[in-house]
Amino acid sequence: MKALVTGGAGFIGSHLCELLLSRGHEVVAVDNLACGRLANVREFAQHPKFRFVQADIRDRELLQPAFAGIDWVFHLAGLADIVPSIEQPAQYFSANVTGTFNVLECARAAGAKRLVYAASSSSYGIPDAYPTPETAEIRPQYPYALTKHMGEELVQHWAQTYKLPALSLRLFNVYGPRSRTSGAYGAVFGVFLAQKLNGKPFTVVGDGTQTRDFTYVTDVAEAFVCAAGSDLSGAAMNVGSGNHYSVNRLVELLSGPVVYIPRRPGEPDCTFADTARIRHLLGWAPKVSFEEGVKRMLQRLEDWRDAPVWDPNSISQATASWFRYLGDEAPC
Repeated sequence: MKALVTGGAGFIGSHLCELLLSRGHEVVAVDNLACGRLANVREFAQHPKFRFVQADIRDRELLQPAFAGIDWVFHLAGLADIVPSIEQPAQYFSANVTGTFNVLECARAAGAKRLVYAASSSSYGIPDAYPTPETAEIRPQYPYALTKHMGEELVQHWAQTYKLPALSLRLFNVYGPRSRTSGAYGAVFGVFLAQKLNGKPFTVVGDGTQTRDFTYVTDVAEAFVCAAGSDLSGAAMNVGSGNHYSVNRLVELLSGPVVYIPRRPGEPDCTFADTARIRHLLGWAPKVSFEEGVKRMLQRLEDWRDAPVWDPNSISQATASWFRYLGDEAPC
């Protein structure tokens, strides 16, 4: 198959490109390099079946030629992070909604055989049930989650109305090598690894008992390939590890001192995917345990050498908008 991966130089996208190449597929990676990095594709950049196209999904005219002869489309490009989405909602709408519209139209014009969209478990907000099934109410708490779900709605509508074979994977707390090492305050792994590398205490939100469904990136890439090889369309499926782990457990595995910072509004105490649907429909199951995944991350600790080192004061400043708009008032 000839596959196109938007966000192909990004964290998950680069692992997906690598997996597709290992299976003998031809791969076109599209990325504007706003979040992605050429370093992420360096290991396979010279592969005879790999091609990189620098393009922005918001520019359909520039994007369309990359879709020539494409069989599978994997749409992972977009803007992430909570605080920037609160501060710059127009940018997030443009990338995550208009950009998704453009990818869908390019895929439809190219006659793609399957499109798989990277949806987000953040769309569930603070759910009522754990593990959380796909039937749970959608309750986005901030613009990032909202725009990702709006993108998913577009995908489902194009499958329904235009018969584009398309489906969505709702990803839970993905971690692993090549995750972002710069930019806005964000995912706990990146924050903690930079702190460990620099001998600083881990900044644990609340009391650390909150749990997350940490899912290793190579398992997620496998889920995308399984979805593309299926005959499903219009479906949405959770992708999770099958378990959930406390932040305190992560700190225990990473080993180091801790400082506690205030809990943030709009964040659930638990994320935990009900993966019964994807296991049944695709036969997919995660392979990398949490302990093994953390071990692999520690082996790549030097990757975070140039990452920002966050402390309680800088985090307070970086998340002021979070508290201002989602809570009663910003912290002092």
